[in-house]
Amino acid sequence: MTKETKMNPVSAETRAALGEVLTAFEAFKQANDARLDELDARASADVLLEEKLQRIDSDLTQQKSALDRLISEGARPGLASGGTGPECAAWTSYMRRGDTAGLHEAKAASAGSDADGGYIVPPETEAQIDRLLTEASPIRAIATVRQTSASLFRKPVSMGGAVSGWVAETAARPETGTPTLDLLDFPTAEIYAMPAATQQLLDDAMVDIEQWLAEEVRDVFAVQEGAAFVSGDGIGKPRGFLDYTKTAEGNQAWGELGYVATGTDGGFDASDPADALIDLIYAPKTGYRARGRFVMNRQTVSAVRRFKDADGNYLWQPSLSEAGTSTLLGYPVTEAEDMPDIGTGAFAIAFGDFEKGYLVLDRQGVEVLRDPYSAKPYVLFYTTKRVGGGVQDFEAIKLLKFGVS
Repeated sequence: MTKETKMNPVSAETRAALGEVLTAFEAFKQANDARLDELDARASADVLLEEKLQRIDSDLTQQKSALDRLISEGARPGLASGGTGPECAAWTSYMRRGDTAGLHEAKAASAGSDADGGYIVPPETEAQIDRLLTEASPIRAIATVRQTSASLFRKPVSMGGAVSGWVAETAARPETGTPTLDLLDFPTAEIYAMPAATQQLLDDAMVDIEQWLAEEVRDVFAVQEGAAFVSGDGIGKPRGFLDYTKTAEGNQAWGELGYVATGTDGGFDASDPADALIDLIYAPKTGYRARGRFVMNRQTVSAVRRFKDADGNYLWQPSLSEAGTSTLLGYPVTEAEDMPDIGTGAFAIAFGDFEKGYLVLDRQGVEVLRDPYSAKPYVLFYTTKRVGGGVQDFEAIKLLKFGVS
């Protein structure tokens, strides 16, 4: 399969969606300003005004989601239909008609030959699935993604202890200390999907079977990955960053994530709600803040969207271009629906450099078993992939706890 590296031009639909987001945000600001004025004047806001603000906020959230989807679709590089190599032709024949003869001849398309275990898809199809997954899975899109051929990836990390110093040109070099190393284990676990197709669809020569399979498994895999990368327990699935031990910032040990508390049980401080966000931004070291970003779900985005600075400027800002992303206090915001809602003791917001902090591990090889018997008249495609994940740098990610301490 041949990749076309030229990106698609921004569509009129995307430009229109961006305009709708900006218009909705202006309406949101006007309604929220009116609510704040009433709170100052009467110590309570009009119920109808509150309902209006909630409706505008809901519309803004939906329009922002639609814009993000259009941007993601527009950013996909073009892919030519099908492949020209013998393994691609053999794979297409297997998908459409169940013919395995070509797979045995084209060894590049086969992992062994046990039909009960399925066949490994060609590299082009696997790359297509991985690319679509990156677009649909929010944590995968911002983390480091590594390919491996083993079921367990072990990464050595330095915990400090190395010594350096200045010396003159002819001065003796004293022996330095030995750094302390640790090994992080990242096992992979199996994720599966079972899309179904009619034989009529498979017989249609105009249908790109590889694209169909990639899109069918994308959303199923993305849902499972999204939950695991955030809160998975590491048992038969990747370990999410919220599953690690959490300790107040400054007191954490290696293997623990530091957190900053809002100082209010189940919410932000009423008088200065943004202070906790600023504390969270400055919790990581300087080197991590340069590529820092917020991660939260859309309910939490709705809450922080109302915050202003001392000059009356809103802290949350939509992107002003078709290819951008919304920001909070100048840092990008990634919406991950598997993040918890704001509540007592909840770690509802994360901040940091997720590319340095979180590792997604893909074991090479996506297997597909064609099953025309179990759900006649449909043909099932039992598709499996092995994925792992976990925190690789505990200094890179910090959490915001909605609690007193």
